[in-house]
Amino acid sequence: MIHKHVTEQTTIFFSVVKWVFLSSMVGILIGFIVSFFLKSIAWAELHQSDMPFHYYYSLPFMLVLTVWIVKTFAPNAEGHGTEKVIAAVHKHHGKIDIAVIPVKLLATLATIFAGGSVGKEGPGAQIGAGVASFISTTLKFRKEDRKKLVICGISAGFASVFGTPIAGAIFGVEVLIIGVIMYDVLLPSFIAGFAAFTTTQFLGVKYTYFDVRFYQEIALDIPLIMQVILAGLFFGIVSDILVTTVRKTSKTIKKLPYNIYLKAFAGGTFLVILTLIFGERYLGLGMGTIESALHPATSIDSDLPWYAFLLKTIFTSVTLGAGGSGGIITPVFYIGATSGNLFGHMIGSEHIALFAALGFVSVLSGATNAPIAATIMAVELFGLEIAHYAAISAVISFLLTGHKSVFNSQKLGMKKSDALSIDIGDDIDSASVHLEDKEANRIKNIQARLRKKADNLYRKKNSRKK
Repeated sequence: MIHKHVTEQTTIFFSVVKWVFLSSMVGILIGFIVSFFLKSIAWAELHQSDMPFHYYYSLPFMLVLTVWIVKTFAPNAEGHGTEKVIAAVHKHHGKIDIAVIPVKLLATLATIFAGGSVGKEGPGAQIGAGVASFISTTLKFRKEDRKKLVICGISAGFASVFGTPIAGAIFGVEVLIIGVIMYDVLLPSFIAGFAAFTTTQFLGVKYTYFDVRFYQEIALDIPLIMQVILAGLFFGIVSDILVTTVRKTSKTIKKLPYNIYLKAFAGGTFLVILTLIFGERYLGLGMGTIESALHPATSIDSDLPWYAFLLKTIFTSVTLGAGGSGGIITPVFYIGATSGNLFGHMIGSEHIALFAALGFVSVLSGATNAPIAATIMAVELFGLEIAHYAAISAVISFLLTGHKSVFNSQKLGMKKSDALSIDIGDDIDSASVHLEDKEANRIKNIQARLRKKADNLYRKKNSRKK
């Protein structure tokens, strides 16, 4: 018995040492590459004004260039990055073409420089996963170990781009399977995330954190909790609108019987026209608008239009659908913060900054099915006082969005209601969701009773007239 116990503990000890070392080395390397990526984006945004014309006029041409680069050198670098990484983990044991790293970096830079409405987190995760896959393949790791190290790479990529090492590491694990966290990867993912984040900080990358305590006192009270519950329902609807719009736009553009380069040029031209009508607020990363939404003094009329989250959804959907390269998480933050600001004004709350912050993380939770990472991110970005409200809002948004996601390759590991029937283990894209037989019969009986009551009322009214 003692020998068995010692053997078990010794085996676990060497396993922990192995993964601490591997995840640390991978995290540091990813931190170096992501630092270069983030500084390149900052350089691109800084030099947009050097163009002899408005930088967004180049959007149709840059989208065509992006499509050509991706199609020619690394087709797996297409889209917003995270989706391809999730598919690689589930379908190819984490095997990713190394060409994805430079191609994704270059294509994302081109898209953001021209004003494409994309983010930087997805490419960061894809770069991290690509580095981990390359190391695993070079060192001839087993498929299971390669998959595990690639998940660490995803977490490191998210942590180093988000600037939130705990939430980033959790997000990289939680986003793979809805309702299931792979605990065997948790420790190396945390270590990889911390290593990558520390490396980017050491190399001078600056992150933006928003402390809503500077604006208002956030006390725990019942009326505010009720408002937060309503906010969670609202953010669930916003998340559903986002997911549905992104998916339908992508499918519609793909079905158009035209050359992909023509579609890219037309999509870019459409975005230029929208920009001329509504302004530049909806282009690029939109960090300035996010900061404005998180400030309680921002006016919903003059400073921030009420429809900002809807327009950002359209800009992002068209950019990605037309072939732009980049992430979708930063636009999710934008949509969440602006819709939260709107909600705060609609209910006449004094806690505008709080609801903008809740929208920031709750739409992330709903659109990506990652409520735990979203709640932790709220604490890392906005302070501990927001934690209880963020948890309520994020989970409600997660449930209300249903079995949908901006990442179609996510696996279903749970159902969000006992009244629904789904096939556990299916991809979201191919999942069939319908009512359980008992629930369907119950609803049919309720509908039948309502129809009968309506018929009786109709007969009574007619008899009175006669």
